[in-house]
Amino acid sequence: MKRIFSLLLLVGISVHAQEYFPNNDDISAVSNITRVITNATIVTSPGKIISNGTIIIKNGKIEAIGNGISIPKNAVVEDAGGNYLYPSFIESYGDLSMKTPQRASSNGTAQYDEGRKGYYWNDHIRAEQSAMDYFMYDTKEAKKYVDAGFGTVQTHLHDGIARGNGMLIALDNNGTDADRILKQESGNFFSLSKSRQSNQSYPTSMMGGLALLRQTHFDADWYAKGHSKSKDLSLEALNAKKNLVQIIEAGNKKNVLRVDQLGDRVGKQFVIVGGEDAYEMIADVKATNAALIVPINFPDAYDVSNPNLEWFVNLGDMREWKQAPGNLMTLSKAGITYAVTTKDLKSPADLMSKLKQAIAYGLTEDQALAALTTTPAGILQITDMVGTLEKGKLANFIMTSGKLFEDDTEIYENWVKGSKHVIKDRSTKDIDGTYATTINGTTYDISIKGKGKKSTVKIDSITLGSIITYDGDWINIVTTQKETDNKSYTRFLATSQMNNLSGTAYLPNGQEIAFTAMKNKDASKDEDDEEKEDDDKAVKQMGTMTYPNIGYGSISKPTEETILYRNATVWTNEQEGILEHTDVLVKDGQIAQIGKNLSAGNARIVDATGKHLTSGIVDEHSHIAIDNGVNEAGHNSTAEVTIEDVVDHEDINIYRDLAGGVTSSQLLHGSANPIGGRSAIIKLKWGYKADEMIYSDSPKFIKFALGENVKQSRAQNGVRFPQTRMGVEQVFEDYFSRARAYANSKNDKDFRYDEEMEVLLEILESERFVSCHSYVQSEINMLMKVAEKHGFRINTFTHILEGYKVAEKMAEHGAGGSTFSDWWAYKYEVNDAIPYNGAIMHSQGVLTAFNSDDAEMSRRLNQEAAKAVKYGGVSEEEAWKFVTLNPAKLLHIDDRTGSIKKGKDADLVLWNANPLSVTARPEITMIDGIVFFDLERDLGFRESIKEERQQLVNEMIMAKNKGMKTQTPKKKDKTLYECETIHW
Repeated sequence: MKRIFSLLLLVGISVHAQEYFPNNDDISAVSNITRVITNATIVTSPGKIISNGTIIIKNGKIEAIGNGISIPKNAVVEDAGGNYLYPSFIESYGDLSMKTPQRASSNGTAQYDEGRKGYYWNDHIRAEQSAMDYFMYDTKEAKKYVDAGFGTVQTHLHDGIARGNGMLIALDNNGTDADRILKQESGNFFSLSKSRQSNQSYPTSMMGGLALLRQTHFDADWYAKGHSKSKDLSLEALNAKKNLVQIIEAGNKKNVLRVDQLGDRVGKQFVIVGGEDAYEMIADVKATNAALIVPINFPDAYDVSNPNLEWFVNLGDMREWKQAPGNLMTLSKAGITYAVTTKDLKSPADLMSKLKQAIAYGLTEDQALAALTTTPAGILQITDMVGTLEKGKLANFIMTSGKLFEDDTEIYENWVKGSKHVIKDRSTKDIDGTYATTINGTTYDISIKGKGKKSTVKIDSITLGSIITYDGDWINIVTTQKETDNKSYTRFLATSQMNNLSGTAYLPNGQEIAFTAMKNKDASKDEDDEEKEDDDKAVKQMGTMTYPNIGYGSISKPTEETILYRNATVWTNEQEGILEHTDVLVKDGQIAQIGKNLSAGNARIVDATGKHLTSGIVDEHSHIAIDNGVNEAGHNSTAEVTIEDVVDHEDINIYRDLAGGVTSSQLLHGSANPIGGRSAIIKLKWGYKADEMIYSDSPKFIKFALGENVKQSRAQNGVRFPQTRMGVEQVFEDYFSRARAYANSKNDKDFRYDEEMEVLLEILESERFVSCHSYVQSEINMLMKVAEKHGFRINTFTHILEGYKVAEKMAEHGAGGSTFSDWWAYKYEVNDAIPYNGAIMHSQGVLTAFNSDDAEMSRRLNQEAAKAVKYGGVSEEEAWKFVTLNPAKLLHIDDRTGSIKKGKDADLVLWNANPLSVTARPEITMIDGIVFFDLERDLGFRESIKEERQQLVNEMIMAKNKGMKTQTPKKKDKTLYECETIHW
């Protein structure tokens, strides 16, 4: 508080202080003198230009701008000499001059409770933070931004899930903090990343981060109504800052949609930082109505000259290199409001080269300028200060040698609040070009490029080794000799005179000869330059885009078909059993008819003679297609999180499962805690968005867990309750009791909405089903008794490897069993597992299914079903139901899928053989009458992928040969989630 008051005091006295404070700076650093720049080409805003214009600056602001302006007496006048003036750029998402807090120390033991008192219960919610408290102006780092053309930065502490407010600073390296600080509070910031200042475990997943932000906002609204009996400085700050621009860092396109959905839930329209790959889901990003702050760190080409390293780069990454520079153009065409940020760039100096890449893909120069000036000013609500060059606004502008985005243009000066920062002396002559001179009968052809930084010297077309230095006045070129065995050097020392180079050549024999190298006006560019310019004029194309935009994606989104499967062996899973030589008509996404000799009409006919048609496989327990964590392990109950928040529609395992005949999956939370998160039940609609994959009117499920995982048996430093099996029981008792008390409090005037308690109430009221990770019979019995005590039933025991011991009790309770076919002995609590488990449970009237819990096994669930025939003599029809109808019943989706019946969804698989055979493989997998896997099409994919990879490899090698930056390929292994995986 003392610091804020001091700065306010400084702001108050700064104008008066300048009247008598001694100032030893150059006059260029003095902002209260009237300064005038004449003869400038002034770009006041994108698309608006004043030719031969004048700008008058006083007290850090623009006093007048235009043509024919009267110049005040005693003004300091500078002639721009026709150079260009543009508004200085605005960085919307910086962390400039933020003092990084010290990382919290750790003793190796997990921290589950908050480490602060008087603040929110989660240490990663730090809404009370203010950028002012961490501000320490860094002149050296600021100069990098100034040199790149920036005049204003919105900066904040990049730490925490709720990060507090930022501040707006002017990059005036000639002034003081009182001059620089434009707004002490600018923007209220959020992210999905935890704070370095705390080791508190929760959240351990992205879904946990989203849930935390939801509950924080619910609690802030409740707190604002005066219902809390204790003080919470974090919630007070969150409420106090609600009128600031609300900005959240998301990242990729999927996260953009996720945080927008979060905003909808809590009543906020976030400005979203991210969307660098928005071009892949542009319509969905546009539908958010969110303004974006977009990183432009387009990937460099991969160095694939070594064929062995090429295979570390998947097709999606290759396409990203090709397509990412087109993102800004795509955003502009879609009419999405966006600013660009230097976030993720190695240096602000890389900004212009990245924007030029975007312009090469069709972004206009005006659009690029807007993304640096007017748009960020609008997003940050500071259009009254910066963004354009207008009377009354801050005198923040850059002077350039030409049009901003031309290759040869340089930034000479950056004026911030009327204070000039010289980046390059604009009186420095441009010496680039080709020259020729003859010395002692030898003609030297000299080419200078890169603003005097690169030279090429030739004699009779033979290129000599050469080095050039240029300090703005003197040009010094040192060359080798024409004869390779001659180790002497020739030195040229010259200045630029009338566009020619005049000076002295110092020969190896000691002669000093005056020379003049005449500039070649007709061929100022060599053939390579001209060829490059021709290439650059053509707008670059983004190339192939598919649904999803990785390997095995379709050029167009797969659509519904009318198909007649003719003469198949049909496994109905209904009373009709297996029907030979039978037709099945699929129309309007459903099974329309089943019979013999059906009329085809306009249907596409598939000859299924000798083949088997079944309903699609339903995997009751899967962990594929989940982003950024399958476990929220930070608490012993995390009912507030949901897998639906983090479904990954681009996971290649979706396509692989389709190739194995899987059409539906329950994506389960892991088994890190007794009460886990909510499930997502999806159809594997490859090429569709996540929300299109989730079942409409989806049955509500949640994951519970028992045993070794939840009591942290194998954790070296496990301290979280529970640590014993009896403690696990107490967790359930405690939380269900709390949920009952919560329900009874709903009519209280100080009622607090709690998402976790709401979910637990759904369980108690039998509105949400429980799928419970389980192994040991004692715990299985325990949980059934707890459920019965509280008036509900356990829907499914999953894994349930000791189910054969308690099958009769499970049947009496009404619980199903979703088990492994023949897994055992992989940890202590499965020592009693037997491969006859499924058959025994089935024989005792337990609704039995086999599941995968594994991205590899899920592709071979048909073979898992066959093991029920081998171990226990289950009939083939009943064994097949273990992976189709039975899991559909367990998931309460059997009214839509799991069997072949008229009116059900057309989720079908055509097999080349009996589906229980080890030789069986799907030839067609369809969902809702849409073919998502076709064996023949798959072979076509493989060929097209091969061709596209080779094309992109050639382009990347070409890019390397042109001297473009490259990156070394590195192997990327996707984490295949299991119940125990903890990932953040």
